[in-house]
Amino acid sequence: MTRSLSTLVASAVALLLLATLPLWLGNTYYINVASQILYWAVFALGLNVLVGWAGLTSLGHAALFAVSGYTAAILVTAGHSHLVGAVAAIAMTVATAAVFAVLALRATGIGFLMITLALGQILWGIAYRWASLTNGDNGINFKTRPQPFGLDLTSAPAFYYLALLVFLAAVASMLVFVRSPLGAALRGTRDQPRRMTALGYNVWLIRFLAFLLSGFWTAVAGLLFLYYNQFISPQIAALQTSAEALLMVISGGTATILGPIAGAAIVVIMKNVVSAYVERWNMVLGIIFVLIISFMPEGLVPGVRRLIGVAWRGMRPAKAVITVRGEASS
Repeated sequence: MTRSLSTLVASAVALLLLATLPLWLGNTYYINVASQILYWAVFALGLNVLVGWAGLTSLGHAALFAVSGYTAAILVTAGHSHLVGAVAAIAMTVATAAVFAVLALRATGIGFLMITLALGQILWGIAYRWASLTNGDNGINFKTRPQPFGLDLTSAPAFYYLALLVFLAAVASMLVFVRSPLGAALRGTRDQPRRMTALGYNVWLIRFLAFLLSGFWTAVAGLLFLYYNQFISPQIAALQTSAEALLMVISGGTATILGPIAGAAIVVIMKNVVSAYVERWNMVLGIIFVLIISFMPEGLVPGVRRLIGVAWRGMRPAKAVITVRGEASS
């Protein structure tokens, strides 16, 4: 079986499992956990545009995540429709991402990281202190979920399928982006920025557009978070949220499609499933992360692929030796 055919078969099987998950999983709690994995995976995929393909590590994306949720929550509780709230949330988040980009792209490396961290903390402070708008530490209760095309999203399976559709759209957009000229140019700015500048590429503009794409999918993930929890508070804009999203990307494997998804699954399962049985689940998560970084520094998904490739190459010579010996004896 060729590599492309095996990838196609694996993708079809994975899609079938995801599409039928509420049927064979059954338990409402675990269906909700699956929904959380999907919207956190969308968030991680958006962050991976910067961390993986642009080589720019951000610790301020939780603020963008919160801007989306707060904008929709404020508008809908004020009496506007869910559609108006969603469109305004995405527009506001992308605009905020543009401001972040203008300020943060003045630097790279640790400088970029520290600027995004500072910007994120500023927005966290606004969400915490501007109580007349955000209700402060009490947060905003979001009483209803949207009903696209009249569909009721109050049940766990219905919301799961909404999250799945958004997740598949995010994965498809990332596949298109990676294979596009913009994706190739972004990887060039990551690996050889001076050479890209010498070739006539506008490195700053390429990174700016990547930041906007990252902000768009972060906004979408923030909306799903709001619809799922029907509540938002300043805690979601805190540094811990950015760190968890970054952990998802790095542990799963940067500059890959499956890596952030696998990382999101690990973190969400640890927080929602393992924590019910292990009191110090944070320590277990830290140990898992250290083991991944120690033995698979490229990330879980690329590391597993590497080990499978090594095992496959190790099996092939042994098979060839057996064949030669069999021919010699005959």
